[in-house]
Amino acid sequence: MHKLTLHPVQNVDELAFPEKPVHISLNSPAKAFFTDFVDSEPMVIESSVTAVEARNMMIKTHVRLKLVVDENNRFLGIIDAEHLSDQYILLQATNTGLSSLKEVLVSELMTRKKDLTALNYSELVLSTIGDVVNCLQDNYQQHCLVVDRENHKIRGLFSASDISRKLRLPIDIHEQSSFARVFSAVS
Repeated sequence: MHKLTLHPVQNVDELAFPEKPVHISLNSPAKAFFTDFVDSEPMVIESSVTAVEARNMMIKTHVRLKLVVDENNRFLGIIDAEHLSDQYILLQATNTGLSSLKEVLVSELMTRKKDLTALNYSELVLSTIGDVVNCLQDNYQQHCLVVDRENHKIRGLFSASDISRKLRLPIDIHEQSSFARVFSAVS
């Protein structure tokens, strides 16, 4: 292992910029904006992990969504940071009669694959990021899976916050309030 040394920057006045700036916009190809699992390993979590452990892991790694898998790495659904809030964990513990929040599992809070929708990879390659942003906004989704229907695989993921960061534009996804979703889950 090589030991690195930190150096003072007090005498440095300029930033490095690309010689050939990359101009991206809402008209740029959508494929350039998504996390492609062919190139980047998906962030997964096993369904048997407790919700409290999952929340702590996601906070430490600054991740807001993970793909939920079983012990054989088969895709089961997704879990997002909001569903790992104390509010959701407490509601699940109460509804199932558990005595402790630490007994609630990811599998009990995740959004199951049967309840998910995704963009088709073959359509995505013909789309712009503006098309994807409109889809995310129309469907109130911060994240959207991309499926390779031909090979029956989850191919990747779009994140509204990643898109917003890359474009340096605010992308407003108007979601139902948390209270409305919790209320509808209880009903």
